[in-house]
Amino acid sequence: MDLDKRVAIVTGGARGIGLAIVEDLAARGAAVVIVDPGVSISGEPEQPDLAEKIAERFPHVAALCGDIADAQVARAAVALAQERFGALDIVVNNAAIIRDAFIFKSDPQAWDAVLRTNLTGAQRLLGAATPLMRDQAKAGRAPGAIVNIVSTAGIYGNFGQAAYGAAKAGLIGLTRVVAHDLSRSGIRCNALAPFAATRVTESIKPANDVQAAYKEKALRVPARYVARVVSFLASEAAAHISGQLFGVRGREVFIFTQPRPAQRVLQSGDSPDLKPLEPHFAELITDLEAFSGDPVL
Repeated sequence: MDLDKRVAIVTGGARGIGLAIVEDLAARGAAVVIVDPGVSISGEPEQPDLAEKIAERFPHVAALCGDIADAQVARAAVALAQERFGALDIVVNNAAIIRDAFIFKSDPQAWDAVLRTNLTGAQRLLGAATPLMRDQAKAGRAPGAIVNIVSTAGIYGNFGQAAYGAAKAGLIGLTRVVAHDLSRSGIRCNALAPFAATRVTESIKPANDVQAAYKEKALRVPARYVARVVSFLASEAAAHISGQLFGVRGREVFIFTQPRPAQRVLQSGDSPDLKPLEPHFAELITDLEAFSGDPVL
């Protein structure tokens, strides 16, 4: 897991899981560009100089305050990595905001804001970063890695998280496509769903006792466990891993199955009979209920 002379961009890297990832990458020898506008969990302006203050703590970390969904900011981040550190090997799409509401009370502007940061931001950065990463691989540099930070809300769903869950589900889909697109270059792309104490966890409003238990336990899980796995996936030790969906909760590391046909029936007549498929139906539970057990720390 030696990342000496490797260069990374981490979006949303000034706080929470993003900051833990920056710290772990830097501790393993990587140079890092933090892209973080210093906004609140809902995306409102809060601490625009936060990324710069974080960067001052490290000898090989640079900061860029800006909206990663702005294509110019994405290009500027890639240029900063290249000009300051000479290359770009690792991209971690971690930036996210939350504006929750039941679908029947949803605000179109809130939806647009969440999709813009959580999904479009990743596309903008990958669109700017991957041409350089491909050129480097063609020139003989060890191929790089992309890690997209997703959420079990995009897999299981949760009350009131239409925008957040849809954006994270979209990021899982983007992960698979990018893994295919870059496979010939040897650049891998994986997704990771984290469980840790963050502003996102703090914002949870439990709908029942099980969800309340989830929140109470999740707030005890340090983000460093997530960061370790990100560093592993960014390293040469994971050069054979791409297109996968992982989860990290404390010392537990999960591999999630991805949607594939589980069973089939043939239609006959005008009314399809779906009863043979019912044993394979997914249970309608939230991600908070699915992971309400005790984490292993």
